[in-house]
Amino acid sequence: MIKNTNSVSRRSFLKSTAALGLGAIAAPALISSGALASSGELNYTGWAGYDFKDAFAAFTKSTGIKMNFTEQPDNATIFAQAKLAIQTGAIDVVEPTVDLAKSYVENGLVQPWDMTKIKLDQWEDGLVGGQAGEMATIEGKRMFLPGVWGTEALTFNTKEAPMVYGTASLADLWDPKFEGKVCLRAHSSLAALGRVMDAQGKLPLPFMEGYGDDAKMKKIWDVILAEAIKHKKNVAQFWKGENEAQAAFRTNGCVLGLTWDSTGYNMGKEGPYSYIAPKEGAFAWNQGNMLMKNAKNVEQAHAFENWISSAEGSALWATAFSANPVGKGAAAKMDASVAKFYNASFPGDALSKLWWWPVQSSSFLKLRSEYADKFIAA
Repeated sequence: MIKNTNSVSRRSFLKSTAALGLGAIAAPALISSGALASSGELNYTGWAGYDFKDAFAAFTKSTGIKMNFTEQPDNATIFAQAKLAIQTGAIDVVEPTVDLAKSYVENGLVQPWDMTKIKLDQWEDGLVGGQAGEMATIEGKRMFLPGVWGTEALTFNTKEAPMVYGTASLADLWDPKFEGKVCLRAHSSLAALGRVMDAQGKLPLPFMEGYGDDAKMKKIWDVILAEAIKHKKNVAQFWKGENEAQAAFRTNGCVLGLTWDSTGYNMGKEGPYSYIAPKEGAFAWNQGNMLMKNAKNVEQAHAFENWISSAEGSALWATAFSANPVGKGAAAKMDASVAKFYNASFPGDALSKLWWWPVQSSSFLKLRSEYADKFIAA
């Protein structure tokens, strides 16, 4: 197993959240009267491929605020739209993952949340404190507030590519028996292969060292890319967003893939598909909201944060993503089938092995994108 350097504190965070139905649920806090009395609109740019109808309707009913939603397929496109909006003022809030928060700050795109207006005690403690809180706080200011969290692991056809926890591995993605039947997100698959090669002692430097030093990153990822290209025949489709990932299984003949948990959950409702954590540990992500520097609807943005962290709001938001909620008491309000899915996907010691995406600087992301493009083009 390859351990993230922050694994201990992140395990503590997992133990503190009741999202999987594995722990006690704290009593939900109330939405402030200020948030309930709000009105106007909020220009929000987030993820494509999900049904937010119920969540947006409930938000508007609770606050009087109209949500103007623009969907984008992936982190890179959300970031690109944020850079455009710094000129146009078209976006109030963007929805990246916390590992990218630093790059938004480095590019001057966002401003800190006014914590005097935020009900921080509505979130699960492990998601706003400890290591999660450190990643969300830059230069002493809270730049990021969590919305949902989830994983990236193995979605598989139970008949054509059966997987069992304990033997299912990231290495299976590169097994010749799955030639032409695998779907991957380019940069995630390179990281997955890097973790496998690291455990095998086949990298020039420890894999994690690449996240803190661009020169080391190049030495490490040059080796990973060369190995990935050797196994490119396995890839039937690359995906960037939820819609593409589902299409890979639904219409393009894939039987195995490294995908988000939402893909595994949704495909499992359609056919013989399931989702399992690899023995190396599933990738894990913490997704949330950042306030644009030139946001026009700042009060409405803060009202949204107080709603999305309430028990009702958090449950509806997580349900839309088929992911884990961040608000205290939210798990009790969610469909029991989601908890059942996660318990089956993470049996035994799987939760203790989660591998959290580390902080990634703007320069690292640029290099990562270049390696991903080279893999796709090879």
